[in-house]
Amino acid sequence: MIAVDNLRLSQGAFALNGINFTIPTGRYGVLMGKTGSGKTTILEAVAGLRSVSGGKILLDGREVTHATPAARGVGYVPQDAALFRSMTVSANLSFALRIRKAPLTEIERRVHELADWLDIAPLLDRFPHGLSGGEAQRVALGRALACRPRILLLDEPLSSLDEDTRDQMTALLLKVKQAHEVTVLHVTHNRREAEQLGDVRLRLDAGQIDSEA
Repeated sequence: MIAVDNLRLSQGAFALNGINFTIPTGRYGVLMGKTGSGKTTILEAVAGLRSVSGGKILLDGREVTHATPAARGVGYVPQDAALFRSMTVSANLSFALRIRKAPLTEIERRVHELADWLDIAPLLDRFPHGLSGGEAQRVALGRALACRPRILLLDEPLSSLDEDTRDQMTALLLKVKQAHEVTVLHVTHNRREAEQLGDVRLRLDAGQIDSEA
């Protein structure tokens, strides 16, 4: 579950006040809104990457309003994938497990499991600079899912992809949705994405969030 209660955020002259929404456990939530409306700001607050000036954030019933990103146990995919450029695909996928000092056998098993599931096994020894946009997003998604987070946060994950690659990634995200293993908050300005993926569709307009049928 992702629950945001009366959240207040500010950045310079920009401010959001009284932000409220809930995404039930195991559901796929999509937050829509115009560019510059504050969608990413809200996502970053849920991830712990942006401080808040008021209100509460609860993840799976636990208040994490002022917790560090690591303490929230979320998987996060930024808009530009933000892969570690000096690491191979395999190292990117294993990063979160390695910093948690997981056993080597567990790390290897999980990397190959993700690579097979994401259809990126042939890429494991390559570096990010040689990947296509769709390949990079698959790796970023795998890195976010490596530790089996209960919450997955996606910032415009399909916005930079061509139509065919976007369709492939949408199919992959539908697999994430159908697994019912994570609660998702996916930020986009694309209504088609919202209709294809969202169990819970939310719109940010004029600083307020409304639910869509």
